[in-house]
Amino acid sequence: MSIASAVYSGPAMPTHNRWTSVIGSGLRLRLQGRTRKLSDLRYWRDHTAALQRAQLRRLLEHASHTVFGRERGFARIARCTDRDIVDAFRASVPVADYEGYRALINRMRDGGEPDVLWPGLVMDYAQTSGTTAGDKYIPVTREMLRSNYRSALDIFAHATRFGVSLPFVMGGKVLFLGGSTDLTVNPHGVRTGDLSGIVTPLIRWPISEIYAPGPSIALMSHWPSKIEAMARQCLDQDIRMINGMPSWALVLMDRVLELARERGRIGPGDAIDKVWPNLTLFVHGGVKYAPFEARVRQRYSGSPDGPDIPFRLELYPASEGFIALQDTRNDPGLRLLADVGNFYEFIPLDEIDAALRGDTAGGRGRAFTCETVEPGVRYVVTMTTCAGLFRYVIGDVVEFDTVPRDLTGRGGWDARAGFGPGPCRLRIVGRHRHFINAFGENIIVEHIENAVAKAAVGLERAGLSIGEFTAAPVYPQGGRRAGLELALEVGNADGTAAHLSAAALADLARAFDDAIKVQNVDYTTKRTDDVGMAPPTISIVPLGTIHRWMQSRGKLGGQHKCPRCANHRDYIDGVLALAGC
Repeated sequence: MSIASAVYSGPAMPTHNRWTSVIGSGLRLRLQGRTRKLSDLRYWRDHTAALQRAQLRRLLEHASHTVFGRERGFARIARCTDRDIVDAFRASVPVADYEGYRALINRMRDGGEPDVLWPGLVMDYAQTSGTTAGDKYIPVTREMLRSNYRSALDIFAHATRFGVSLPFVMGGKVLFLGGSTDLTVNPHGVRTGDLSGIVTPLIRWPISEIYAPGPSIALMSHWPSKIEAMARQCLDQDIRMINGMPSWALVLMDRVLELARERGRIGPGDAIDKVWPNLTLFVHGGVKYAPFEARVRQRYSGSPDGPDIPFRLELYPASEGFIALQDTRNDPGLRLLADVGNFYEFIPLDEIDAALRGDTAGGRGRAFTCETVEPGVRYVVTMTTCAGLFRYVIGDVVEFDTVPRDLTGRGGWDARAGFGPGPCRLRIVGRHRHFINAFGENIIVEHIENAVAKAAVGLERAGLSIGEFTAAPVYPQGGRRAGLELALEVGNADGTAAHLSAAALADLARAFDDAIKVQNVDYTTKRTDDVGMAPPTISIVPLGTIHRWMQSRGKLGGQHKCPRCANHRDYIDGVLALAGC
């Protein structure tokens, strides 16, 4: 008898692999060569710079006969040497955000015009909600789908490197928490919708045999109804892998646990490991994991300090393309996907506005390739993609842990003492439009996320559940001093509202304050003797408040993220108003 069968008391749950395990065996065999290459750290240390120039050259050659490519001289640039091609590309193509491409994309999508940014007529567009530019429509070409497919294979290759058995995982069900698969089609036949809607119809047999929740539920656009349907279907399935954002995985797990208890499947103190005893791998991305870790452990094993899902692998996906994957178990660094058809540049955060204005006077607006970035500097990610976006600012802010050698085989570094150059590894630390700097405090998303994770430990050990959160400045008015406010969801383990004593709330605020000070010297300066800023305010709201607020704005779903902080109070005031605070 297996361990799983010993602890599981519900309906018969397979403790052996179904025939679908042969899918995992076949995938493992197919990926053997790629897995060996991914494990060769010297290769990525020494060749990433050249690989990136090869991606750029192919992109320029492919788009050389488009309207944009002819205007910018792509054919000429593509003939440059590896040493000169990046400089020539930068001299011809300015950095741009979505507004810089909106008119061209409208010609392609609304007008059905071919050969504008990419050869032929681009038939698919991923609709995303921008924080500054409204809805955006990101081209999704066949080449981009191929790039995403290759990136997905790398997920399984790295999982194998971590020790995951692909035959075992695929002997059960693989659950994807994507967005709606519903697409709209215009008179030109151009399809628009969530990226999941573009990808899901491509799932064919035999992958369809392991895919959950299936196309009918994936098609649903009303997210609360979708979670309910997913929970009811997956309750009796042998879920062995989950792929999705941690916040939505937790929502689903909570509902599955409620249903299992209602049906007498598990006891009051049991966790998801009793419902899905073969759950082995959690693939997640989109948000920083640290604030969710204790909650995932709580749902999985019944304790915030208890066992975690055996294997976790973090992704860095974007609508514009996959960017990086975790390549070392229990290490937060994400390895740049250097050879899947996209080219990356990185612009210092304090120079991004100058770069977007085209203001390069005095050396402003500089861009760096992955082998020329520097330690301790925050950069905004810029992509040139196999879907026709060139030097496109996606808005994420990253820092680097490891940098490869340059074209001559020199340089490179590792931020960890005692280590030499290695593959290009980075960490997401925020969004360049999501920050708090009302009083010179220079707080970014990473500071807030780390501080919440640190401060919430005591609450979680006391049996309370921590949910979503968002922060904003407190402007001096009406007797309130300048400061920082955090809206934090807190509830009891059973989901009911939690009431914190004044002492507990003060301890929480103090721990949050101290955790930001450790990370941020500017904030520490402003907080010294309470002169520049008052102690932070923690506003407790019930679990689910922020999701309800997002739903009220039409932003609820698998691809929408809670804004962790903003330099205005629009978000936090909306959350607090909904909570009746």
